[in-house]
Amino acid sequence: MTFKTRILTAILLLAGISAFPVNAPKAPVVSEATLLNEMTDRDALARLPYPAYVTRQFSSYDRRAVSPGRPGWFGNDDWSMFVRTENNHGRTEHVLMDADGPGAIVRFWMTFAGKECGRGTLRIYVDDADEPVLEAPAFEIVSGDRVAGEPLAASVSPLMRHDRRGHNLYYPIPYAKHCKVTYESDNVYAGPEPEKRKGSENVYYNIECRTYTGPVRVISYTGVCDDSLRKTVESTRKALTAGQKAMRRPSKRVIDPIETTLAPGQAAGPTVRGSRAIREITLRLKAEDLPQALRSTVMSIRFDGEQTVWVPVGDFFGIGYQAMRNETFFTAADDEGTMKAYWVMPFEKQCEVSFRNFGEQEVALQGEIVHSPWKWDDRSLHFGAAWHQYTDINTGTNGKSSPRDIVYTELRGEGRYVGDCLTLYNTVNGWWGEGDEKIYVDGETFPSHFGTGTEDYYGYAWCRPEIFTGHPFIAMPAGGGNLGVGYTVNSRYRALDAIPFTHSLRFDMELWHWQEARMNYAPATMWYMRPGGVCKIAPDTAGVRQSVVLSRSQLVPPVLKADIEGEDLKIRGCTGGKAYGQYRTNGLWSQNTQLFWHNAPVGSTLTLGFESPVEAAVRLEGICSFAKDYGTFRICLNGEELTPSLALYAPELIAREITFGTGNIRKGKNTLTVEAVTPAVGFTECFFGLDRLVLHLR
Repeated sequence: MTFKTRILTAILLLAGISAFPVNAPKAPVVSEATLLNEMTDRDALARLPYPAYVTRQFSSYDRRAVSPGRPGWFGNDDWSMFVRTENNHGRTEHVLMDADGPGAIVRFWMTFAGKECGRGTLRIYVDDADEPVLEAPAFEIVSGDRVAGEPLAASVSPLMRHDRRGHNLYYPIPYAKHCKVTYESDNVYAGPEPEKRKGSENVYYNIECRTYTGPVRVISYTGVCDDSLRKTVESTRKALTAGQKAMRRPSKRVIDPIETTLAPGQAAGPTVRGSRAIREITLRLKAEDLPQALRSTVMSIRFDGEQTVWVPVGDFFGIGYQAMRNETFFTAADDEGTMKAYWVMPFEKQCEVSFRNFGEQEVALQGEIVHSPWKWDDRSLHFGAAWHQYTDINTGTNGKSSPRDIVYTELRGEGRYVGDCLTLYNTVNGWWGEGDEKIYVDGETFPSHFGTGTEDYYGYAWCRPEIFTGHPFIAMPAGGGNLGVGYTVNSRYRALDAIPFTHSLRFDMELWHWQEARMNYAPATMWYMRPGGVCKIAPDTAGVRQSVVLSRSQLVPPVLKADIEGEDLKIRGCTGGKAYGQYRTNGLWSQNTQLFWHNAPVGSTLTLGFESPVEAAVRLEGICSFAKDYGTFRICLNGEELTPSLALYAPELIAREITFGTGNIRKGKNTLTVEAVTPAVGFTECFFGLDRLVLHLR
C-alpha cells in the first residue's frame, strides 16, 4: 500500500466509510496442505489455475549462454553457477534461488560431483528471515526424510549408488513474501578459473517456483507439521504411490468398450456426447509385430470439433514402441501389455476418439474409455498431445558433435504445459543427452526455464542407464540407449510444476550428443489449452509409418571399414564392471571418445559386436589407452584367441596402436571378446580402453 493510499484509507475510516467493498471475495489461501491437495487433483490441471500464477526455473546453467547464435549458447559448464555468493554470520553461502513472493517452490532437483559431494548444508530462508526455516545436509532435504518421505522426496535410479542419482524434492515450499535457497560447502569453488571449478565440488541444481499474480494469502512454510498437515501429507504420499488404485471413482461414470480389429489404413473409435470428461483410457494391442503396432497405431481425439490429440499409442502411454512395465501418476503399463492413462479430458458438447492403423498389418484393439459428467465453465480446458520424430537425424559432422536446438512443441493460445515422453534409439556407445531444455513462455526472448542436461530434466543424473519406474512424475522404463547402443524412454509429467501460458509456449531441447551419430529421436508432448488453441507440430504421418528401430544396423547398415570406433561396437555382454563410451576432451581419442571398461574383476569378460557385409581374413590392431591402472587382457575374435596377454600399463595416460593378432571375419555378426587377466600392480581390478579397432585385409 502506497503512502497516498494509506492517507486516503485513514480519512475514509475516520468518516466511517470502508476503503474496500464490504462483500469483496476473500483472497484464496495457499498453504502446504492446499498445494498437496492440488498435487493429486487431476481435475485441477484441466482448468486454468486459480489463483493464477507464473513459473520460473533457477538452475546452474552455463552463464555464457546469453542469446541464440552468440558464442556460449551451448555452453556446457552447467555446475556451480550461482545467483551470487554472500556472507551470512561468517558463513560463505552460495545462493541458488532468490525470488519474491507470494509463491512456492514446486520442484527441486540436485546432483553433485567431487569429493565429499552433496554433504554441504542446504538452507532455505523464507520471508526475509535472518535465520533459515530449513537447514540440513542437501541429501537429507532433497531426497531424504527431513522434509517428506518418498515419493515426495526421492532419488533415482535406486539401482545406482546414492551420490550418482538424481535427487528430487516435490514437496511444496510456499512463501508469502520472499524465498532464498543457499548451499554452503568448503569444497565448492565458484570463482572464474575453470580448472579450479572442475577440481572442486560440482553443484548441479534446478529449482522451479511459482509466483502468484492475483490476490492470494500464502501461509509460509514453517517446518512444523501438525496433526492435520501430517494427515494430508500421508494421504498425498499414498495417492501418489498407489496411483489410480488410491483415487476415488467418479460418480455417474460410463464405460465405453473398445474392441475392434483395424486393417491397414482403417480407423475406429467411440463418440461421446454431452458435457463430460474422459477419466481413464485402457488399451491393449495384439499384432504379429507388436513394436511396430505400438508406433503405427495412432490415437486422435476431437473435442468439440477441434482435433487436439494426435499421438502413437505407445508414446502416449509412456512406453514408446516396446511393451514393458511402467507406472506413474498419469500412465501405467503392465507386463501383459495392458496400458492405462489417467489424464482428465473435459469437453463441452462432444468428443470423438479415433484409433487409426498407419501400418501394414492388422492390429487388434481391446480396452475401454471411462467418462463422467463435467461442469464446463470459462476456466475449462481441452487436453492436447502431439508427437513427431526426428528420423535418422545426424548429431554432428566430420566426426564431431554439433549441438543444436530442436523443437519439442510450440503452442499458441492460453493453457498450461503438463508433460512429455521422449523415445529414442542411440547407435553408438556414447551419451546422447548433454543438451538442456529451453522453455519460452509468452514471447520471452530468453527462456524462463533453462536446464542443465536432458537427464536432469527427466529427474535422473550422470547419463546413467539404470531404469526406474513407480515415481509419480518421472520415469525411465528403458535406458539401454544411455551410454550405449540401444533404446531409451524418458518421461516427465507435471502437476504443481505445470507451466501456465497466456498466449504462447515454445519448448526447445538441445540435441547434443557426445559424438557424431545417427539416431531416431521422438518427443511426445502434453498440454491443456482453451478451445481455439493451436499446436504448431503437424501430425507426423511419415514418422509413424517408419519401421521402428530394434537394432543398430537398421540405422547404420554394416560396412567393412578399416577403422571401427570403439564406441560404435555393440556391447553384447559384460560379466563384471561397467562398460560405456567415455567422453573426454583430452586430445587422445578420435571424436574425444573411447570404449571404456572399468573395475573389471579378474576373469570377467566384455563381449563386443560388429557386423560385416563380407567374409574376410584380417589382421586386427587396436588404438588402445594405456595408464597406470589399466590391466592385462586376453583378446578373442569369434571365439578364436588373438592374443593371450595384452598389457596396457603405462605410468601416464596415453593412446597408441597395438597388434591384437590375425583372424577371420564372418559375413553378418562378429564377436570380439575381452577377458580381464591381471590387474595393474597395486590394483585389484582391471581397466580397459579402446579408441578404435583397425582392420587390415590379409
